[in-house]
Amino acid sequence: MKGMKPTDLRTRTADELSEQLDTLGREIFNLRFQRASGQLENTARVREVRRGIARIKTIVGERHRQAQSRAQSRAQRGTNHA
Repeated sequence: MKGMKPTDLRTRTADELSEQLDTLGREIFNLRFQRASGQLENTARVREVRRGIARIKTIVGERHRQAQSRAQSRAQRGTNHA
């Protein structure tokens, strides 16, 4: 999971992204728990995981907006030709 690139994430399916988001969510929870109890050794990992979550959410949002705009343009074409 280290070094997640947006181009790599864009090639994944929505299910894969959702699964990865769940995994990172569990990891960030565990890292925060370790930090609170003073057991966290790699403090930089918290930042990496947070950024990975943000990357995935950004890509999911982009796909959602693209799907909405495609549906909207289809609807407009249907009403313009009627």
